[in-house]
Formats: sequence, structure tokens, C-alpha cells
Amino acid sequence: MWILFAFGSAIFAGITSVLAKCGIRKTDSTVATAIRTVVVLIFSWIMVFVVGSQKQIAAIEWKTLLFLILSGLATGGSWLCYFKALQLGNINKVVPIDKSSTVLTVLLATIFLHEKMTFPKAVGVLLLGVGTFLMIEKKDAAPKESKKANWLIYAIGSAVFASLTAILGKVGISGVESNLGTAIRTGVVLVMAWIMVFVTGKQRTIKTISKKELGFICLSGLATGASWLCYYKALQDGLAGVVVPIDKLSILVTVAFSYFVFHERLSKKSALGLVAIVSGTLIMLLP
Repeated sequence: MWILFAFGSAIFAGITSVLAKCGIRKTDSTVATAIRTVVVLIFSWIMVFVVGSQKQIAAIEWKTLLFLILSGLATGGSWLCYFKALQLGNINKVVPIDKSSTVLTVLLATIFLHEKMTFPKAVGVLLLGVGTFLMIEKKDAAPKESKKANWLIYAIGSAVFASLTAILGKVGISGVESNLGTAIRTGVVLVMAWIMVFVTGKQRTIKTISKKELGFICLSGLATGASWLCYYKALQDGLAGVVVPIDKLSILVTVAFSYFVFHERLSKKSALGLVAIVSGTLIMLLP
């Protein structure tokens, strides 16, 4: 059953990227992250009360709470980097780099969670690395686009923080119901995101957000909430080294939507990279 939740996470995560891209065309990415986190938090706590796990709050151990908080901080860092990269770069370039966090996650899961590094998993990691490299196309930037070169740095930062999120999250939800764990860590992300908004003085731009972009930001928040609930339920019951790769299949959903919504097409090289990433992910599911 946890595999189904992992695939559900992938579908909603793919939709999230496209909706978020639509919501940050003119809206500052940090402000958008803070707003959508409010939606995710509300969605998460509704689910907590639906399943009745709020009764477990008093029984949470300090170690579990610590790892949930650390996971939330890592998630906040990943989000801030990811949506800044999305705002600056092409979605078909940013997403593959973000998904390369699978490689680091598998390595960290092997080292810290003692999950076995099987031959199929090793081959999968190699294909993921090669696929990501192929999908990063270097082109000469136009003068007006030179300032957008930093999208690569933000995308890499997103991948690193995402890897830490998965490992810390796996440890954190081992002693708490997954919906409650998701809600707690979302609260941490919310605080972190709004602190960044006020530190950078971008709270003044909130009033200028168009209703259309605000709608897309809120929808991306709902998609994120659904993705998280599926992801951490799968992570709680399954292996981090398997759940994370499945979740990264969201790249297929993202590429499909970006083609129809943003008219972003893949070159032959990028398409080959996509095939390598998907193949590597599927191979990692083998025993």
C-alpha cells in the first residue's frame, strides 16, 4: 500500500511545480512560498483532526520532535531555493536538478539508515546522475538573461536540502503518526518562510499580488499538501531508498504539463536524459 502513496506523492508533486510556476511569474518567490505554506499548514491540520491523531501530541518524544523540526527547516530551505530557481530558470531544467536529490538521499539512507545498496539500486543511482547531467543544457545567455544564471545554484541548493529533508523526516516520523508529523514540520516551514519574507522586506509586495497568481499559489499549496501527506505516509511504512525515487517520477508529470502550459519542449539530449532518469528510478524498485 505504501507504494501507492509514493506514486500519489509523485503525481501531486508534479502538478505542484506547474501551478507554482504559474503563480510566480510576477510574484516574488519567497512571498509565494510563505503564502502557499499557510495553505499547506491548514490542509495538514485538517487531516490531523480527520484521522484523530491530535491526541498523540502530548506523547511525542523530544527526539522525534527535534528531527521533525530539523526536517521542517531543511524543507523550508529546499522550498525557498526551489521556487527561486523556478522563477529564474526553465522548469524543464530546474526540476531534473531538484530530482537529483534522489542520488544523495539513497547514499545517506545507506549510511545513516542502514538501507542496503543493492546492485539494481546502484545502477539506478548511476542512471539518475547521467540523466540529470544530460537534461542540464548550457546555452549562451542573452544580455537581459545574464542575471538569471543563478538559477542553477538555487536548484542545487534545493536538491541538497531535499535530501536532508527525506532522511530527517524518515527518522522524525518513526515515532509519530504521519499526518501529525507532516503538520508539525509544516508549522516550522511556515515560521521559517515568513521570517525570510520580513527579513528581506518583501511583505510590502503582498498587496500587489494579482488574484490570478494568488489563486495558482493557493492551488499549488493544496497540491503540495496532498503530495506531502502521501509522501510521509509512504516514508513511514516503506523504505526511504525506494519511496524517494518513486516520488521523483513527478518529473514526468511536470514535463508533460510544462509542454502544454508553458510550451517548453525537450531537446533530443534532454529527452534522452529524461529516459535515463525514469529508467534509473524504475530499476531502483527492483529487489
